[in-house]
Amino acid sequence: MRLPLLMIFVLFIFAVLIDIYILKDLHRVIAQKNRIRWQIGYLISMLIGYGLLIAVMCMPVRAESSNILPVMWLLYSFLTIYIGKTVYVIFSLIGRLFSVVGNRFRKEERFERRYGREKKKRYIGSKIGFVIGIASFFLLWWGVFFTRREIVVNRVEISSTKLPASFNGFKIVQFSDAHVGTWGNDTTFISKLVDRINGLKPDLIVFTGDIVNRRTEELRPFLKVLSRLKAKDGVYSVLGNHDYGDYIDWSNEADHRKNNKLLARWEKEMGWKLLNNERAFVKRGNDSIVILGVENWGEPPFPEYGRLKDAYPLSADSLYNLNDSRFKVLLTHNPEHWSREVIKISNIDLSLSGHTHAMQMMISLGDWKWSPSVFKYSRWGGLYQEKNASGEPMNLYVNIGSGEVGMPSRIGSAYPEITEIILHRK
Repeated sequence: MRLPLLMIFVLFIFAVLIDIYILKDLHRVIAQKNRIRWQIGYLISMLIGYGLLIAVMCMPVRAESSNILPVMWLLYSFLTIYIGKTVYVIFSLIGRLFSVVGNRFRKEERFERRYGREKKKRYIGSKIGFVIGIASFFLLWWGVFFTRREIVVNRVEISSTKLPASFNGFKIVQFSDAHVGTWGNDTTFISKLVDRINGLKPDLIVFTGDIVNRRTEELRPFLKVLSRLKAKDGVYSVLGNHDYGDYIDWSNEADHRKNNKLLARWEKEMGWKLLNNERAFVKRGNDSIVILGVENWGEPPFPEYGRLKDAYPLSADSLYNLNDSRFKVLLTHNPEHWSREVIKISNIDLSLSGHTHAMQMMISLGDWKWSPSVFKYSRWGGLYQEKNASGEPMNLYVNIGSGEVGMPSRIGSAYPEITEIILHRK
């Protein structure tokens, strides 16, 4: 299966319309003696852009033998070109609009003066659009070569009366959405990530899903590197939507199952404890806290594998139950699980999620931050708190991930994230 032909067709028509407008603008803006040279150069750039789109259209993306990386890079290259062009067109149109509106208020002026002023304002819009369009292009590629390689550690402090005194100051380090397949065989960044995590000297390391893009084999070059993660109380993980091999059209289901079993085996060989709808207890003397892990709790079109009640029973008659007095930490890949189930049926103190990536685009000013993720997820990055039916505070932290999928870039302040969580007894 290839990328949807309708999407490719829409992109192609959009690109053609953008190019027609810019060619006409070049005819107006460029002096006649230089016009042909500029137009020929622009036509060449058009052919390059259309060639990228045609190449993407011809590449299968869901076949077992297909490699998603060329598709990602070609499509991203196309988009960086046409996003810059679109920015130019927007500002050019704004300049033309202001010239027309301004013309209506200058009826008393002579035609020559009016025409000269209209032409000047129209060209100002084009000039501004050209500068900002070029800046947009470089910003998008800055996200490839710099932003996605600069790791940020965010520190969070959680206080609870339920935390045993022996766990006061307990440090959990979370990372998520590594998508190692996007790096191919290059282990440089993942090695840097591991060193930063180990340097925080955590008591516990947790990974909240999506270690690969599409298939377990992507993990092979990174096994040795990720095996270096060390914490006093171990490394725990859960699966994300990309970890199940559901983005491939398998020739037979046996290969699909083999892919999934291999991931579980490799995580065990790395020294990680994979929690598939399971629980574990971390102990300090006679005290303990509970670590719960559920499989991916999917929203359409993702399958729903997560079973919170299998990890920890709901019944109050059970020795352990979702509303008992123990301090509980839940690893669940998708933050929507917290909103739709966790806060409704439990008193889990701290839930840790990933999944959103902040759509790999974020703007931050001080404590304020914004991402287009807000249009899909009400809780897309950072710390959130609500009270359950009993009035007890429940916390969710959404890590925006350390890797990329879809586009090999992180834009703005959407840096790869490590979360350092310190637990305090209130």
